[in-house]
Amino acid sequence: MNFRRGLHRIGSLLSTILFALAFASAAMARQKERTLDEIKTEAIKRAENGMYPLIGLDPADVREAFASIKTTDKDEWAAAFMAVADRYMAEATSLEKSDPAKANADYIRAWRIYSFGRWPVPASPGKQRAYANAIEAFRAHARFWDPPLEIVRIPFEGSEIVGYLRLPKNAPGPVPLVLAISGLDSRKEDLSENFSAILPYGVGFLAVDGPGTGQAPIKVSPTADRMFSRVLDYLQTRPEVDKTRIAVHGVSWGAYWGTKLAIVERARLKAASVQSPPAHLFFQKDYMLNSMFGNREYLFDHAPAFMSIIEGVSNVDDMVARFPKLSLVEQQLLGKPTAPMLIIGGVLDTQVPISDLYLILSSGDVPKEAWINPQGGHLGRQVKVWPDPVIFRQVIIPWLVRKLEAGSKEATM
Repeated sequence: MNFRRGLHRIGSLLSTILFALAFASAAMARQKERTLDEIKTEAIKRAENGMYPLIGLDPADVREAFASIKTTDKDEWAAAFMAVADRYMAEATSLEKSDPAKANADYIRAWRIYSFGRWPVPASPGKQRAYANAIEAFRAHARFWDPPLEIVRIPFEGSEIVGYLRLPKNAPGPVPLVLAISGLDSRKEDLSENFSAILPYGVGFLAVDGPGTGQAPIKVSPTADRMFSRVLDYLQTRPEVDKTRIAVHGVSWGAYWGTKLAIVERARLKAASVQSPPAHLFFQKDYMLNSMFGNREYLFDHAPAFMSIIEGVSNVDDMVARFPKLSLVEQQLLGKPTAPMLIIGGVLDTQVPISDLYLILSSGDVPKEAWINPQGGHLGRQVKVWPDPVIFRQVIIPWLVRKLEAGSKEATM
């Protein structure tokens, strides 16, 4: 009897082990990164369909760069895209005086190609050069803007926060302003291009890179929001800005900071709009391991990109140990009073769980507004139906203009 019972236990144990191995095998299959050929195919498809992160890139330029890429080496990737972008950069420089419109178009093209050359993060010397070139090309493009773009440098903990400030032209007095925070792989340059559309409504913007990204002076940590508090301090010193009408906008990972600021800086914010904000489940070990590694909604290297921006993280074990501390539940913030908020997202998002958005919506003290696309993925995107530019212009800008009590669209540019 004992022998039979022992066999039964061994059989149960073996079944459990086999089930676990099968589960682990399935998980590993789900977590497999795209091959180089798969990346090329997907990237070209996204360029052809105006999908992130290839919005605005010419598929022909992407194909040309890919023809020189034979391995997954980061510097090889960067060199191939820089070679294509260099041609447009040189042409733009030569045409600035004789054909400024063509020069500007070339600068935009060069900026976008350089930027994809450093994507998702500049994690090698070559990708760092591509990023530096992207900044140079963007700023050359911005020289054509009227009203102009101001590069601001805010002293911070022995370093500086670099931001792009743009204010409406001929404003009669202090103007409302949006503090725009980039995501994991987007940059303040992208936000500045997008938020220029809010200027005709009499609203300015200050775009900054989030901690750990771009030119930010610190990496991600549970206290890194202090960087944005310093930015708000700076805005208090600008006479052109209406201190009572400042909003924050965060996109993707930047939406995490936007949500946190809506709580900790509630007294200084008129409103906060956030796209696909992580809050709690996103930071838990199981979700991270099963959704971040090999995520197919993300083009490639989702997990490595995140590991590169977090303070004290150099491997998966570090990530598992530190990531949960970023949870807004763990920090005992959710449930506290917030500024008025707009939460944007998609039910089919595989990068940030929709449950995190619902958690934010059901927390705090004031009613919140939501734009949730039942057929949308990350940021609420839906190919050909709700692409990024449409969501930005039809959902985000109108809400911010209304909450900031800005005037109707008029000739302020």
